[in-house]
Amino acid sequence: MAKSRNFSVYLLKQGFNAENALKEDHRLIRLDEEGTNIPNGGVMYYGQSQVTPPWWKSYWGINQELRQSSVSAIVFLPVNDRWFAVTFGSSYHNLKEKSYEYDFGIRTTLNSLDPEKIKSTELLVPETAKRQRIQIPNASNLTYFDFNKDESIVKRLTGSVKEEYSDLIRNATGSNSLKFATACEPNELVNLCSRLFDIYSLSDYEISFPDLQNITPIKDPDLISSLEAKLLEEYRNCSPNLTLAIPEIVDYSTNFKVKYRGASRMSEEYDDVFIGNYRNYLNDRGIEVEDITLFNKHTLNVFDENDHPLRSYSIYKSLLFDCILNGKSYHLCEGSWYEISSDFMAKLKEELDPVFIDQHNILCECNQRLEGEYNEEVSNVAAEELEVCCLDTKSIAPHGQKTVEPCDLIALKGEHVELMHNKISTRSSMLSHLFNQGVNSVILLMQNTDAKDKLKELVGSEYLRTRINRDSYHVTYGIISNKRRDMKSDSLPIFSRISLLRCVRNLKLMRIPVSVYLIKDNVDRKHLNDN
Repeated sequence: MAKSRNFSVYLLKQGFNAENALKEDHRLIRLDEEGTNIPNGGVMYYGQSQVTPPWWKSYWGINQELRQSSVSAIVFLPVNDRWFAVTFGSSYHNLKEKSYEYDFGIRTTLNSLDPEKIKSTELLVPETAKRQRIQIPNASNLTYFDFNKDESIVKRLTGSVKEEYSDLIRNATGSNSLKFATACEPNELVNLCSRLFDIYSLSDYEISFPDLQNITPIKDPDLISSLEAKLLEEYRNCSPNLTLAIPEIVDYSTNFKVKYRGASRMSEEYDDVFIGNYRNYLNDRGIEVEDITLFNKHTLNVFDENDHPLRSYSIYKSLLFDCILNGKSYHLCEGSWYEISSDFMAKLKEELDPVFIDQHNILCECNQRLEGEYNEEVSNVAAEELEVCCLDTKSIAPHGQKTVEPCDLIALKGEHVELMHNKISTRSSMLSHLFNQGVNSVILLMQNTDAKDKLKELVGSEYLRTRINRDSYHVTYGIISNKRRDMKSDSLPIFSRISLLRCVRNLKLMRIPVSVYLIKDNVDRKHLNDN
């Protein structure tokens, strides 16, 4: 029986081939050798890292001659009127990010997989750039992987293929590339890639995985051009809807640092990814972003604690952004654009708009730079007529647990205890934290007597204590921004609305009323904070 070997295959976009798909600064060498098994027309590039001793050799004071190196390669194969890139080792980093179809691996996998035989997933929640890799011992369907069709994008999927494709491959892993094992010989690879392209061109996934239709990829170049123009405009306006994130799962057990490159010399190092640091890097060098292509030339670089490079990504691929264009909703993630279903957006609006209120008897306009200052000011003013207590930075966490803030402000609201959670910003990740805080604090109060007792100690009113004993709560989210109040849920970023919907549903299940109030912001924050 022939031995199976592992392959990782990329589909190049129209117009890209072995001559123009590699980055300009690649250090791979073109193979010039006759008599190989490379199919006709195929081209190989290979590279070998410098032979060096492992770091632990000197660390342990070992005198033995120990050396290590890594070898990588890319084989470009012409298949009909397209080109495929078969990569080995870390060579795929040498491909231009715009040279290959980003959805080839995942779409081919979705079209070929048996939907009941999924083995592992990597999910992305664009709102917070949260990534989650899950695997289960027995193959099953998507529902076993905590997949939320309203929030998540499937970035990677592994499973067994349908019986009709079992003669081609048995298992597939799809992301940007398609990974699989096969026993086919070199002269059979071109035909295999041709069949994979046929599978990629199908739309069977729409039937096999109907829950993936709320968020769909955009491929129309004219539409993408219009969206990129919108992105550039928002960058220049320092929009809070535009953020940076490392575009793959990071091993946080290893200390790392971030530097930006592309504007003459590399930036200083930072402990985390933050778009404000990238802006400062450009400002220090007097660079104006006049064209979107600059984001493809500049890079976000990740180094280990010994200053060895780990990964490098274009700024474009690292951007997270959502916007409305011609009445439709779009999101940019990992260099790819997605459209959010209009039906889904309508459902969001229908469920969320009723929780947005036009007036509030305690929360007033914001004239303070910091949230803590605002909360303190509101508490001092309202306390003259109403029993309002500021609990900003206070904790009700049970002994031995991390800090849990019950709310920013607490007051009586009819028969309820109103827990007010306030946040300056409509940045998606900030709002996600705000919404989850409102749910988590209520759950803790309802389930933990210790937390409830600590809250009663923090408030002075006997009326409040009585209603706390009854678990009679009302959660109010105060969002300090310059968005118009009549916009209601449309004032929030797309994925913040999705996060809010989940939290509103959870609170309603607990029979807890919930309100959202847009607080007018009178402070010009563009010069205080850069996202």
